Amino acid sequence: MLKTLLSPKPISYETGLAIIRIFVGLMMAYHGWEVFTPSLMEGYMTWDKIKVLPYPEVAVYVGKGLELVTGICFTLGFLTRLSAIFMAVDMLFICFYIGEGRFYYQDQHPFLFALIAVIYIFTGPVKWSLDQKFFQ
Repeated sequence: MLKTLLSPKPISYETGLAIIRIFVGLMMAYHGWEVFTPSLMEGYMTWDKIKVLPYPEVAVYVGKGLELVTGICFTLGFLTRLSAIFMAVDMLFICFYIGEGRFYYQDQHPFLFALIAVIYIFTGPVKWSLDQKFFQ
């Protein structure tokens, strides 16, 4: 057992990546579900960083909509790489524009979501995905 843990060889990496993809997708969809809560959405539109955007209401709904859709796609492993790109862009916008680039402390969550998304740009959905069913 210890030899396996110390080895540089992967341990069930496809299963591990698939489980992580599903959990990340569920968490992202949970955050995106706020799109259906008007009071929360109105609250976001009061933020100074949002108010100065050309179309603040559209921006808030697009951002939350992206979280919901990319989360669902990640969970299902559908259009995974494309979803990962959109997730990374959305999370990096939150981290570096809304959060003023404080990825090292205060805005770690969006930055970590972006990093995880980048992993799936490189790996794809691995197993248990609709991408495997449709695109192979």
